[in-house]
Amino acid sequence: MRTRKSARAGQYLALLAYLVFLAFPFLWLISTAFKPPRELGSLHPTWIPKDPTLANFRQAFDEQPLLDAALNSLTAAVGAAVIAVLIATPMAYVMARHRTRLARAATGWVVVSQAFPFVLVIIPLFLVLKNLRLINSVPGLIMVYVVWALPFALWMLVGYVRAVPTELEEAAAVDGAGRLRTLVSITAPLLAPGIVATALFAFISAWNEFFFALVLLKTPEKQTLPVVLTHFIGAEGVADLGPLAAAAFLATLPSLVVFAVIQKRITGGMLAGAVKS
Repeated sequence: MRTRKSARAGQYLALLAYLVFLAFPFLWLISTAFKPPRELGSLHPTWIPKDPTLANFRQAFDEQPLLDAALNSLTAAVGAAVIAVLIATPMAYVMARHRTRLARAATGWVVVSQAFPFVLVIIPLFLVLKNLRLINSVPGLIMVYVVWALPFALWMLVGYVRAVPTELEEAAAVDGAGRLRTLVSITAPLLAPGIVATALFAFISAWNEFFFALVLLKTPEKQTLPVVLTHFIGAEGVADLGPLAAAAFLATLPSLVVFAVIQKRITGGMLAGAVKS
C-alpha cells in the first residue's frame, strides 16, 4: 500500500513539474509585458512587476502595425482551416469506407509527408507560387497552409469516419435514403465534433506559422503577426523587450482562448484519430 501511495505521489510530482515547465515561459512573458524599462534592466528580476504599466502595449501598437498583421493572420488561418476541412472531409470518408490499395497507399503517404522539413519544400513552393503570381499575397499563403494542413486533417478525419458505425448508413439505405441524404442526415452530424477539432488545429497551426510567411510575404502590409513580431528585434539582435513581450502576449491569446473553449472536442479528436486510424 505504501509503495502504491509513493508511486502515486511521484506521478503527481512529475505532473506538477511538467506543468510548471510548460507554464514558466508564458508566465514570464506576462510578467515582462507589464514591467517598466527600469525593471526590465534590473539585475535582480522579480516575477511580479513592482510598478506595472501598460506603456509596453501602447509602444507596441505605435511601433508596428499589429492590428493589420493580426487581420492578415486571421484571414490566412480561417481561410486555411475552412478550405482544408472542406477538402479533407470527403477524402477521409472515401479512404475510411473504401479500404483499397490506393486508400492504404494514400494513408501511408499522409504519414510520410509529416516528416518532410519545411526547408525541403520551400523552394518548389516558391517557384509554383511565382508562376501563379501569388508571391507576396495572403491568398498564396492560404494555399500553402491548406497544402500543409491537409495530411494531418485527413489523418484525423479518417479516424472519425471509421468511428461512425456502417450499420447506421446501411439502416438508412434500407429505409430508402439515398447516399447523399445518408451523408447529410446521418454521417455529417456524427462527424461534427471531429470536423470542429480538425478545423481548430488547422487554424492554430496557421495562426502560429512563421517560416512560410517570412519567405513568401515581403511588403509590411501583407505580413502576418508572427513575422511582425520579429521587427521588435534590431539589426544587431538587440530586442525591444517590453513591447516585444506585450505584442507576443497579445498574439498568444487567440490560441489560448480557442484551446480553453473547445478543449474537450480537441482531445476527443486526437483520441479518435489515434485509435481508429
